Amino acid sequence: MSDLYDLVIYNGRLVYKDAVRDGGIAVQDGKIALVFAASERPQGKQELDAGGKYVLPGLIDSHVHFRTPGYEHKENWESASKAAVAGGITTVLDMPNTDPYTDTIERIRQKDKLIQGHSLVDYGFHIGVVPGKLHPLDGLQQEHAASIKLFLTGHRTARNVIDLDADLETIFRLAAQRQIPLTLHAEDDAVLHLYRRVHRTPNDLASYELIAPRSGAIAAVSRVLRLVRKYGTSIHVLHVSSEEEVDLLETAARAGYPVTFETTAHQLWFDLESAAALGTKTKLSPAIRGKRDRARLWDAVRSGALTSVGSDHAPHSLKEKAADFGEAPPGLPGVQELLPVLLTGLGRHLPELSRDEQLSKVVSLLADGPANRFRLNHTKGSLRPGLDADIVIVDDEQVWEVEAKDLHSFCGWSPYEGLPLTGVPLVTIRRGQIVFDRGKFGKFDGRSLSYAPAPFATFEQVSGSPFH
Repeated sequence: MSDLYDLVIYNGRLVYKDAVRDGGIAVQDGKIALVFAASERPQGKQELDAGGKYVLPGLIDSHVHFRTPGYEHKENWESASKAAVAGGITTVLDMPNTDPYTDTIERIRQKDKLIQGHSLVDYGFHIGVVPGKLHPLDGLQQEHAASIKLFLTGHRTARNVIDLDADLETIFRLAAQRQIPLTLHAEDDAVLHLYRRVHRTPNDLASYELIAPRSGAIAAVSRVLRLVRKYGTSIHVLHVSSEEEVDLLETAARAGYPVTFETTAHQLWFDLESAAALGTKTKLSPAIRGKRDRARLWDAVRSGALTSVGSDHAPHSLKEKAADFGEAPPGLPGVQELLPVLLTGLGRHLPELSRDEQLSKVVSLLADGPANRFRLNHTKGSLRPGLDADIVIVDDEQVWEVEAKDLHSFCGWSPYEGLPLTGVPLVTIRRGQIVFDRGKFGKFDGRSLSYAPAPFATFEQVSGSPFH
């Protein structure tokens, strides 16, 4: 190596999940080559003065629906990846409910080919399952996908519901044998159907929650925990929305079950009362819950029980969302807003934490946590030498009043419009290349991820196992 690094970032406050340190980072060949103290100053071919701002690892959004292929009238990969890097995100994991459905290894490869040359972020995929057609899983190995995604209930853009006991037993057993994690949309389809038979078509969020009740989520979580107990399968429960789910999952984790869970930025931000005025824009699956539920989710952030926060970026056009409440599809955009929503929420809901501690929470939930959970920690998730030089410089004091003109998602709207959010990414770097710099974008040369083999403890391996 020459005396000059490719890139040197200096005068920064480097954020880790458990500490903040003054110093900088030297980058060579797309990797972090050196982390240095504030008293040191290596030289680089390109140099960036962080200006005393926080320097975080590039963020990982492990729960996105970028709508490619099949739903490009809602979103496309280029626009979604622009929104991501503008939000400090350098890595995404995309969900399988596309058209065609991403339910085979070959379709993962086809999706990858479609995305090549159109992505500012690095990307990976969760693979889906079609009910009654489990044979594509026969050849699935750890290196093919971040997880196997199961929808235990569905909606207009998620029609492949896995609710038969025989299918679930087979999938949980196979995932345990292959040591591939499951990610779960955990709402019980039978429970939701029951409530839809009894209650009228919803016309607002309150009546919508009557047909998408917490009991559906609680029943589904209870059901999958029984299967975890039986097979020792590692699961990650998505968009947890209620206090009862948190209680169940925290208890299972303490008992030694290989269980983790996420919530979303919008579930941390909104409750039924604050979301009511937005109408169909905050019609979601699962539904927005009450103030006590939101408070319990923040308790899980405080305690460290929560593994990750996802955007669940699931855009629809404004025309689609303007339909009658019963017909409007669930879902909203949010990948660009993920970091500022979380950082603003930390200031409001966990004011006892110092700003350094709040930024460390961000790193834990948006970098370290998802990197460890989805076997990306050999390349992503921390500011450590040898890892990819995925870096974001954040002004934690700058206020962004969200306006449509500043949004990069193709759908062109946000549930946070008009709100002042604190914490703005200034520069986003992916594998040593600047992909976002104060409104300017870099090269669309993101690439697909590799997953490290990371076997988890199954019930045969756990001493004093709760699974027997």
